[in-house]
Amino acid sequence: MLSVNGIHTFYGLSHILFDVSLTVSQGEIVGLLGRNGAGKSTTMRSIMGLTPPRQGTITFKAEPITRQKAFLLVRRGIAYVPDDRRVFADLSVDDNLEITFRRNEDWNKERVYDLFPVLGEIKSRRGGNLSGGEQQMLAVGRALMSSPELLLLDEPTEGLAPLIVRDLEKQILKLRETGISILLSEQNVKSALKLISRVYVIDNGRIRFEGSLADFEANEEIKKKYLMI
Repeated sequence: MLSVNGIHTFYGLSHILFDVSLTVSQGEIVGLLGRNGAGKSTTMRSIMGLTPPRQGTITFKAEPITRQKAFLLVRRGIAYVPDDRRVFADLSVDDNLEITFRRNEDWNKERVYDLFPVLGEIKSRRGGNLSGGEQQMLAVGRALMSSPELLLLDEPTEGLAPLIVRDLEKQILKLRETGISILLSEQNVKSALKLISRVYVIDNGRIRFEGSLADFEANEEIKKKYLMI
């Protein structure tokens, strides 16, 4: 479904990603693991066209999308939940969901509230008055309103209490059951390993490991050297 091939991404003169390649197949959750500053968010932003790569190619469903604008990618079926969530603080939960572009009617507010019942209970509350966990659920719900086929989740558990993390893990697994493909960027390795089937480890902007979950769990050198576990 998604294929990233040898991308190099820069911030100004700073070379951040070096020959990064990865794939996500239909209906799977793939983990992009790494420490803070390793290049995870830049990879997500490169895919989404927010920080376009200068070299390399990106395809979605075998169609080239390299350097396309983010709003066009949403229309093609890719949704992005950034690590800072970016909910609209002055809008209610309901309005945050309402203003989202919709490709079709696969997802609507009722389905989002069914996935995240707590949002239905606070749908009139302003986004700026939500807890971190509620904002994360809203950010995911807002992304789902565009009925994506591919969901990019950047550090979804960052700053959340353990109980909220467990609830979010359950919802992510439910999304996989609906057929949505997910690229999950995390430094919370313990959480990610409950969800993913394949692993990429990134460090200093380079992919240092790729393989199955079983291969990763057996590779103590990679875990110790790049993830400090």
